[in-house]
Amino acid sequence: MKPNKFPQSATRMGRRLVFTLLACTASWGALAQAPAIVMASTTSTEQSGLFPYLLPEFKKASGVDVKVVAVGTGQAIDMGRRGDADVLFVHDQVAEEKVVAEGFAVKRFAVMYNDFVLIGPLADPAKVRGNSIAEALKKVSASNAGFISRGDKSGTHAAELRFWKGLGEGVSKGTGYKECGCGMGPALNMAASTGAYVLADRGTWLSFKNRADLAVLVEGDKALFNQYGVMLVNPVKYPHVNALDAQKFVDWVISPAGQGVIASYKIDGQQLFFPNYGK
Repeated sequence: MKPNKFPQSATRMGRRLVFTLLACTASWGALAQAPAIVMASTTSTEQSGLFPYLLPEFKKASGVDVKVVAVGTGQAIDMGRRGDADVLFVHDQVAEEKVVAEGFAVKRFAVMYNDFVLIGPLADPAKVRGNSIAEALKKVSASNAGFISRGDKSGTHAAELRFWKGLGEGVSKGTGYKECGCGMGPALNMAASTGAYVLADRGTWLSFKNRADLAVLVEGDKALFNQYGVMLVNPVKYPHVNALDAQKFVDWVISPAGQGVIASYKIDGQQLFFPNYGK
């Protein structure tokens, strides 16, 4: 008896399946080989919308994908200490210089700045409105007004704690002080829902939609200056770090091209970040 033959249609289907599998394998191989880096950064750079605007431009220029882990600056720097990121993009200069001095990151570069602002209810029950963050916090303390602290070891939290410490040991934070252990967006949401004061970076505030009756009440104080830096995680300490592609990002973001993209990012005509590499 002659063996049964597969119909031609089945043969054609089999060939199509083989070709499809080969095409998928080729695609998977290309994806696996696509260069990519992990960047540990702040919630402010992500929630302000800067990275969705900035990083596609970097990919166009370099072909490198960037996976962002957006956490507080303290957590981002800890990721660098563990070798869990390739590059750090954060905003706490004291902590940044320390992690470089400890050998966990290479060289720190100033990239851009904006400022912190004190947000609060438009009615301003604690009467903090003005251009002095120290005087404003004294009034928050004296009135026991609601105050939402991020409490997450972020750059914003570190700045807030410096401002409180600058008032001296005799000044408490008041009974209305609450730590949320959260990012900038959730902290603003809590302030909006409870009518509390909160320190925020201007970039996240400008992109924040759920403002309720919140407004900027304190701005313009030199102490509110907010500098961002970028650092390569040390590949000598952590050989698995993708130093080649991470360095491409560092070089690009401080180049005229990268600095120009940062300067061009605006919301409602307002510039959120100001490039200042080399200044």
